[in-house]
Amino acid sequence: MRNNFEFLDLKAFLAVLELSSFNEAAKLLNLSQPALSRRIRGLEEAVGAQLIERTTRRVAPTQIGRELMPLVRRLVDEFEESILSISDLRGRHRAQVTLASVPTAAFYFLPRVIEAFNKRYPGIRFRIMDLSANEGLDAVANGEVEFGINITGATRDDLIFTPLLEDPFVLACRRDHALAQEPRLSWSALEGHPLIGVSKTSGNRAVLDHALAMADQRLDLNWFYEVNHLSTSLGLVEAGLGISVLPQLATPQREHPLIATVALENPVVTRTIGMVERRGARFSPAATRFREMLVEEWRGSAYA
Repeated sequence: MRNNFEFLDLKAFLAVLELSSFNEAAKLLNLSQPALSRRIRGLEEAVGAQLIERTTRRVAPTQIGRELMPLVRRLVDEFEESILSISDLRGRHRAQVTLASVPTAAFYFLPRVIEAFNKRYPGIRFRIMDLSANEGLDAVANGEVEFGINITGATRDDLIFTPLLEDPFVLACRRDHALAQEPRLSWSALEGHPLIGVSKTSGNRAVLDHALAMADQRLDLNWFYEVNHLSTSLGLVEAGLGISVLPQLATPQREHPLIATVALENPVVTRTIGMVERRGARFSPAATRFREMLVEEWRGSAYA
């Protein structure tokens, strides 16, 4: 029987049981499945008993494993919290924060928050999955990531959605376009112009279509181009192929030489961006601190 075990053995044990999957736990810990299995066997040898029952249909703790889980959770949390508090060990700590984000937030907002976090905790690594809204929700629900930044989630029973900010949809057009000089426009002003829109299956398009339908206006909008990514629509606008309606967060954040943005009203349409987490999920200390900093930074941003 082994007389000791390693910290990663404990994390492997928790990950397998919390995700009910060796495969998902291996992905979360950046281990191969054989390496993960060796970690579990090593812990079982140290304890002197089987801790996890694994069949083709399910993964579940044994009676001893179930009794051990609260103790292991406390040990892991206390260890990681202690490491985060010891400044001279920060650079050597190998904790990791995993999250899924809609691409616009990942590109325009996350970098500065991560930069601030890294200055305080330079040893914390990040695994960021930039996914569409629906894919991001699935990643959170499946336990692939600890939490997500998304535009929806309140309608799913297995997820908790915490709103952070409202991101208005605006018009993006070339500076030499006839609509570019207006301070704000009604949606009816867009009729007759070739519009560039994202795919009808995207979360942004669903938000937009629903809001316009609820406004009960008879708009004859010419959705001439359809793209999968908001960045592609900006490329088409820059080329002068049409105008686009997209969230303000997806537009250039500084003065752009070719593209102008104009506020849209009647109706004002916004998408709600917020934090998405699994109901009952338990964050690692590193993820908890990053989440707190993220909320603080975002609510203090120009979009809040």
